[in-house]
Amino acid sequence: MEIILATKFGSSCSKLLLLVCLLFGCVVDVSLGRTYIVGDNLGWQTPPNGVVTYSNWANQHTFVVGDILEFNFNSGVHTATRVNKNAFDSCNAANPIDNETNGPAKFTLNTTGDYYFICTIHCNQGQKLTVNVTLTGSPSGSPTPGSSPSSPGGETSSPPSPSGSASTRVVASCVMLVPIVLALTLLA
Repeated sequence: MEIILATKFGSSCSKLLLLVCLLFGCVVDVSLGRTYIVGDNLGWQTPPNGVVTYSNWANQHTFVVGDILEFNFNSGVHTATRVNKNAFDSCNAANPIDNETNGPAKFTLNTTGDYYFICTIHCNQGQKLTVNVTLTGSPSGSPTPGSSPSSPGGETSSPPSPSGSASTRVVASCVMLVPIVLALTLLA
């Protein structure tokens, strides 16, 4: 009798441990942010059309806490420098929050609010970016589904790839767990 109870208890514990591990994997997915390549194919360089280029790029995405911005640039030619709003407006890099001189540079968006980035060399030529970070995805500032935002020259660009909010990623990850949980339940 004790052997049967121990075997049944051990089997239940194994299933419970597996379920806990799977749920932990779901939570870990939330903490991992999405990586965005700033400027997509343009990268982080002096924009051909001034400030509008990076503003348009940022408006095509919804940034959430945990996302990562990757600035692709050639070291020695550009910088990726995080500054406050006043420094951003005046292109003043005297007191940066963070200054990366080697590309590619990555910045994790750890808190909600506005983040300001400039190239200390080409800020006055429009190489600057503002992004707003929220806790979860919000449709404000994002194009409507199926629309194609216009680029500064008036041509139509391809629609942005969906950014996916943290809550969307949680739901997507947890939906994948449903068949596993059902299988465990049937085996019990």
